[in-house]
Amino acid sequence: MFPRSVQLLFTTVMVLSSVLCAPSSGAQPVGCQTRGADLSLDQDQDRTVLCPSDCPHRVSVFGTKVYAAVSSVCGAALHSGVLGMSGGPVVVKKLPGRLNYMKSYSNGVQSQHLPRWTSSFSLDYAEQEPLELSSQTSTTALPAEEPVKKPLKKITVKKVLNRGNKDCQLDVMVVLDGSENIGRRRFNLQKNFVVRLASFLKVGPIGPHVGLVQASGAPKTEFLLNNFTQPKDLLYAIKEVSYSGGETNTGKAILHAAESLFSQERGGRRGHPKVLLVLVDGWPSDDLDQASVMARESGINVFLVSVAKPSADELPMVPDKDFTKKAVCKDNGHFSFSIPSWFSANKHVKTLTQRLCSMDNLLCSKTCYNSINLGFLIDGSSSVGDSNFQIVLDFLAEIAQHFDISDVAARVGAVQFTYDQRLEFGLQEYSNKQEVLGALRSIYYMSGGTATGSAIEFATHHLFSRRSSRGRDFLVVITDGQSYDDVRAPAIAAHKQGVTMLAVGVAWAPVEDLRDMASEPKDSHTFFSREFSGLHEFIPNIVKAICRQFNENN
Repeated sequence: MFPRSVQLLFTTVMVLSSVLCAPSSGAQPVGCQTRGADLSLDQDQDRTVLCPSDCPHRVSVFGTKVYAAVSSVCGAALHSGVLGMSGGPVVVKKLPGRLNYMKSYSNGVQSQHLPRWTSSFSLDYAEQEPLELSSQTSTTALPAEEPVKKPLKKITVKKVLNRGNKDCQLDVMVVLDGSENIGRRRFNLQKNFVVRLASFLKVGPIGPHVGLVQASGAPKTEFLLNNFTQPKDLLYAIKEVSYSGGETNTGKAILHAAESLFSQERGGRRGHPKVLLVLVDGWPSDDLDQASVMARESGINVFLVSVAKPSADELPMVPDKDFTKKAVCKDNGHFSFSIPSWFSANKHVKTLTQRLCSMDNLLCSKTCYNSINLGFLIDGSSSVGDSNFQIVLDFLAEIAQHFDISDVAARVGAVQFTYDQRLEFGLQEYSNKQEVLGALRSIYYMSGGTATGSAIEFATHHLFSRRSSRGRDFLVVITDGQSYDDVRAPAIAAHKQGVTMLAVGVAWAPVEDLRDMASEPKDSHTFFSREFSGLHEFIPNIVKAICRQFNENN
């Protein structure tokens, strides 16, 4: 047994510890995902809340020092440094809305930029309420943590979070018509239409993501694809968009969205289909052709919803009567949608949602840059030499550099040949561009004879599957001399299998052999240079030839 004095000291320390660690009795327990908007505070009112421990650093936080009310309170507290990972009480004060919430990285939390929001909050340290210490040795004060544990166990915020429609994992950027032509009343009807559409899409972290840009005199980004991934937040954000007025410069808005709003830096997701839903009241003021071409070449599926199409009397005022055909991904009826009036628009939402989520019909998702299987057949014969062989590898790496290489996009493989053949790496071996470029540049030079025909058979069999989609397999053959075997029959067999061949010859390579190997049209698939140093001039035309052939076949 310890002496009574030691027992008294131990009990006093335990009581003191529990008092110092206990939160303010008036603190409201919240979860890691609880937002400032969920606290129902009046303007300039503050409240002490109790954050749990170990909140994840990847929570939605918008702003720096002053945070948009849609932000996670505990996430903002971590970002500001008011709390640590152990959680605890923090004072939340409601502030007016503002423009331009600035993003920053602080205390392990990355906050995001938000153009505007209707209300804000700030954070401060919570003052601990002083409690009297009793000189009695009773241990009844030790269970003081029980009131904290019980409410924490009841917090199940994650269970009610919407995960989204996993069968419709799109990145959808909506272009609102904010022109003078639509007017404020129809602009609000248009927003209601988009709200209803967003509800039908069932947005969520693993479902569709929606961003919004307003078309008027100059395009205005309202919010990005990853700003709001919960339905409640997204619908509120759409309703808060204010009317701009001005011209209907839809082309500028399409170009703005296609150039910058689908990038990973702006919230786009790698490997997810890109959709640009363009809403036009009447007709656009500017040209859509060039902007839409750029969108299609970027793998963006442009849908155009035309509301209140021009009447026969109005047609002479329309600059381009075929603007719908030029704007959409493909003029096949799937990507264009006509609605007589905004007053009847909501009854078309279900049909439009089904079209957007019809993944197999999103034809523009697949481009030459992100959908091909690209094989390189490399002459490693003695006549090439070490230094020229390295020039060849750099040349092929620069071709590969033009494509979006990943496990869900373009794939690259390589075969080297002399009399023998060696599979350097297959199409499935590397899943990102840097790995492929490194593998190409580190290929070891074989040296030997030249049997190009046998090499074509080997590459066709080892690189390309007979089940591959036709029009997506490309083989670039590079050789510097005469083959000791026949090239024509193996090339024809490869063509019949659906492999498009591009023949690149250097030095003593016979042009007749190159043309026998090349796919039709021969002139655009055959390249010849006297010197290895001239190979780099062919790169733009080789990439164009691949894309031209891909687009014709797909």
